[in-house]
Amino acid sequence: MPPPSKKLIIIGPAHPLRGGLASFNERLARQFMQQGFDVTIYTFSLQYPGFLFPGKTQYSSEPAPQDLDIKVCINSVNPLNWLSVGNELKALSPDVIVVRYWLPFMAPALGTILSRVRKNNFTKIVCIADNVIPHERHKGDNTLTRYFFKPVHAFITMSQKVMKDLVQFTSKPAEVAIHPLYDNFGERVSKEEARAKISLPADEKIILFFGFIRHYKGLDLLLRAMADERMRNSGIKLLVAGEFYENRQQYDDLIKELRLGDQLILRTDFIADSEVKYYLSAADFVIQPYRDATQSGVTPLAYHFEKPMLVTNVGGLPDMVPHDRAGIVTEADPASIAQGILDLYEKGPEYFITGLQSEKVKYSWEVLANKILRLASLPSQ
Repeated sequence: MPPPSKKLIIIGPAHPLRGGLASFNERLARQFMQQGFDVTIYTFSLQYPGFLFPGKTQYSSEPAPQDLDIKVCINSVNPLNWLSVGNELKALSPDVIVVRYWLPFMAPALGTILSRVRKNNFTKIVCIADNVIPHERHKGDNTLTRYFFKPVHAFITMSQKVMKDLVQFTSKPAEVAIHPLYDNFGERVSKEEARAKISLPADEKIILFFGFIRHYKGLDLLLRAMADERMRNSGIKLLVAGEFYENRQQYDDLIKELRLGDQLILRTDFIADSEVKYYLSAADFVIQPYRDATQSGVTPLAYHFEKPMLVTNVGGLPDMVPHDRAGIVTEADPASIAQGILDLYEKGPEYFITGLQSEKVKYSWEVLANKILRLASLPSQ
C-alpha cells in the first residue's frame, strides 16, 4: 500500500474572502495537493470588523472553488474562537501548518491559535511573512509581531527587504523565496480581444495601475507624472483598475487640480478574478509607482501576462524587475516616473519580451513549496 498522505494546513484568507492573499493561498494549496499532500485551508469567518475594513466588501462574488477543502472558521476578534480553533488543530496534528502574516492586527488571533498547536510537540509551523514591519505603523506593532512569532518554527519572506526586517525580531530559520507567478487567472488574450471585452479604445496607448489603492502604492505620484507636459502631449492614457482602500476624495481633488480627466480611465471597483486577464492583456505596460514596498503581487501577475513594468527603486521591486530587461526602474518622483513611461514606449513592448520570458522561469510554485517543506524538515512528495 502507498504511504498515507501527509496533512498540511494553510491558515490565511481564502474563499469566500477575496484579494491577492486569498488567490495566493488557494494557488499554493493546489501546488501542495499536486505534490501529494492532504491540504485544508483554515480561513476567516470574520477577518476584519466592518469599521476597520477600508474597501467596499471583503467577500468574493466568484463561485467557491470546487477542488479545495476550505474551512471558514477563524474569528479575528473572538479569543474563545482562537482557543477553540487552536485546540482543534492541536488534536488534528497536521505535519505542517503554513500561516500567512501580513498585519499586526492578526497577531493575537493567529499567535494564540499557533501557541495551542505547538503543545502537540509534532506539527511544524512555517510562516510566510508578507510584511514584518507594516506599511502603516501603529504603537504596539512590534509587541504584537513578537507574540505571533513566538510559536513559529521557521519563516519564508518574499524579498530581501522583509528578510532584513525579520532578523530584527528573530534568529529562527528563514529563507527568501521569490513570489511565484499568479498563473491562476487564465492565459493572456490578444490586446484587441481584451480591450473589446472591457470596453477600452482599441488604438490608444494605455498604461495600467492595478490593485488596491493605498498611499504607499503611489498613485498620486503617477497622477502627477501624467500631468507632466511630455505626458500630456504623448497621447498616453492611464487605466486605474482597483478599489480605493483609503479616502477617494484626495485623488478626485488631485485629478481635478491637475486637469487629468481626458488622460484617465477609472475602473475603481474591485476587479473580479475572472476579469483580471482582460485588464492585464489590454495594457501596454504595468506601472508600479510605489513610494514604499516589500514585494508586490502585481509583479508576478505582470510576468505571467508578459507585460513590461515600470517600478520605483524601493524595497524589493528593483530585484524583481531587472532594469532594461523586464522593464524600467525609476526613482519614486513624478518627473522620473514620467520619463520612465516615455522610455518604455520608446523601446516598445517587444524590446522586453525575451527578458520577461527568461525572468518568469524563476517564479515557480514548486520552488516555494519545496522551500517550505525543507524548513519543516519534510521531503517534497
